[in-house]
Amino acid sequence: MDEHLDTLITEATPLATFHRNRILELAKQYRIPAIHSDQEWAEAGGLSSYGANRADLFRRTAVYVDKILKGAKPADLPVEQPRKFELIINLKTAKQIGLIIPPNVLARADKVIR
Repeated sequence: MDEHLDTLITEATPLATFHRNRILELAKQYRIPAIHSDQEWAEAGGLSSYGANRADLFRRTAVYVDKILKGAKPADLPVEQPRKFELIINLKTAKQIGLIIPPNVLARADKVIR
């Protein structure tokens, strides 16, 4: 049986983050398109990332802390989902692995690394 990896999806676990450079290197070497959950992966050479905007999460965390410091009970505060997600495409990596990103996908990206 001829099995091979067609795509790669990574989650920013501590173990994956520790081995990030090696994972990115192997993905490029074997020309495997990959999407990652954190922007830092795309900026470090990954093909793409899609995930919650961390700056927005930190701002919203500050709002929660402010409410708690003003007397709100943490158990009374609602659990919230992230509101802002970002798609980042690394065109340098796409070129290295021989992948053409369609213009409509590029148009939807929040950031394109050239």
